[in-house]
Amino acid sequence: MDGIQVIRVWSYISVNEGFIKRIMDYVSFSIMSVLFSLRLKFDIIVATSPQFFTAIAGRSLSVLKGKPWIMEVRDLWPESIIAVGAMKNKIIIHLLERIEIKCYSTAIRIISVTDSFKRIIVRKGINPGKISVIKNGANLDLFNPQKKDQTFIKEQNLEGKFVLAYIGTLGLAHGLDFIVDSAKQISDDSIHILFIGEGANKQNLLNVIENKNIKNVSILDAVPKDQIRTYIASIDVALINLKKSSLFKAVIPSKIFENAAMGKPILLGVNGESRQIIEKYNSGLYFEPENTNDFIEKLYKLKNDNALYKKCQNGCHKLAHDFDRKKLALQMLNVINKEVIHYS
Repeated sequence: MDGIQVIRVWSYISVNEGFIKRIMDYVSFSIMSVLFSLRLKFDIIVATSPQFFTAIAGRSLSVLKGKPWIMEVRDLWPESIIAVGAMKNKIIIHLLERIEIKCYSTAIRIISVTDSFKRIIVRKGINPGKISVIKNGANLDLFNPQKKDQTFIKEQNLEGKFVLAYIGTLGLAHGLDFIVDSAKQISDDSIHILFIGEGANKQNLLNVIENKNIKNVSILDAVPKDQIRTYIASIDVALINLKKSSLFKAVIPSKIFENAAMGKPILLGVNGESRQIIEKYNSGLYFEPENTNDFIEKLYKLKNDNALYKKCQNGCHKLAHDFDRKKLALQMLNVINKEVIHYS
């Protein structure tokens, strides 16, 4: 694929439901990837987390083959699963924390996707000099402004609607129960909230919508990556939301960059580093996580203030340009090349 050899290995695949099944999914890939990699020749290993067991595979392969490895941190484990209440066993948590520190200490280079992650890792006793920060970005060849798809809008009965959409994993961490509950208090009938995706919380959301007869929220199944553009193009505002947790102040959801690249103002329910980016570029509005009044107030502003909406669209364009994935990919490549040269 584009000059890169891609090897696909067997792993146990499950729907993103149930903690045990997901762990089996993760562990099976970790084991199989190590086994298949043992017969390969290479100079350096790059392993990304999440999921955390991929990082463990990278470290294990490093030991078995005697090759240096780089750990890319895209999420904090086990902190993230603790934050959503998916794990409460203190013994297992302590074990995962020890494995986490071992991964950090044995990697020759750590690449974090946020400045906040770097600060957290440093507080765990890791040398800041071995940590680089390369943030997420947008593929501007794939995501760019385009007209609404009128066929899609008609199919979903969204004619004349102001559409707020969340596109992505409908998981425990995303706090979409709060959005559904808040939707009942939206008095403007022209506003419709759309969720598109799969995840552990999807069925629960569908049940709540049906049981409470909520008419202004609908959920669609996930679509292939190459079709996402059509969906984003057909909405008015992108919703990006996470549960209210101090841990999530450190994350920057990649949805920010894709929606910004398509000129969609962002309604952000994530405090911290994500909020700083949105406010720096004036690319949307922040609302306090799990605050219904603030959520609805900011939504009304984006709908009713045309000057504000245009300002946010311009901010989105600037944001996407500064976080072009091609530029970020070159940064990543430079970091890897330096480590290869150093250890060759």
